[in-house]
Amino acid sequence: MNTTASPKTALPVPSSDHLEERSRRARTEPMSVLALGDGLYEVESASDHTYLVDLESGRCTCPDHVFREARCKHIRRVAIEITHGRTPPPGEIAVACHDCGDAVFVDEDASEPFYCEAHVLRAGDTVRDRETDDRLTVVDVSDLRADAVTIGGSNTTVADYATNERYDDGVPVVGAVYPHATVAKNGVVPGSLKVYVFPRTRLEKTA
Repeated sequence: MNTTASPKTALPVPSSDHLEERSRRARTEPMSVLALGDGLYEVESASDHTYLVDLESGRCTCPDHVFREARCKHIRRVAIEITHGRTPPPGEIAVACHDCGDAVFVDEDASEPFYCEAHVLRAGDTVRDRETDDRLTVVDVSDLRADAVTIGGSNTTVADYATNERYDDGVPVVGAVYPHATVAKNGVVPGSLKVYVFPRTRLEKTA
């Protein structure tokens, strides 16, 4: 699972002349923060030194905390980054969206693929089939994996289907319909509204 660090930047300083020195340095010095999971964070300081912060226990491996038992600038910076939504809180990690690469916060035990809010699929969304370029409408997003769902009562799984071979087999299955229907005198022909199933990574959300 690839994780994403926040950019190594300084943060805006509140309009106050009374910031405690460590708080001021936590905001003004360029640092990057990487969530490692289990409440642990790796902080790269302006001097290119890297320290490990255990936010839940309030500990850091830097000399300021080890020798002075201070709430150092690294602990403070992690807390600031979480507050500003730049770093995930304990229990979550930052990963790249499968479709656009933007960082998204997910539970530590979440399974790939990951999607940002702009690319997550819900019933009613329009998607493009990467294999055929057809447009479809999503009717259901399952928790079941492509290698566990069989097609049409056969022993062939969604993952094993010939046109799905180059897509991930451990991803959820998505049900979708083509946006056209055969209309007879007595109404829509049910067979024309057949739901097709795809590995999630085969479908791309469209505007």
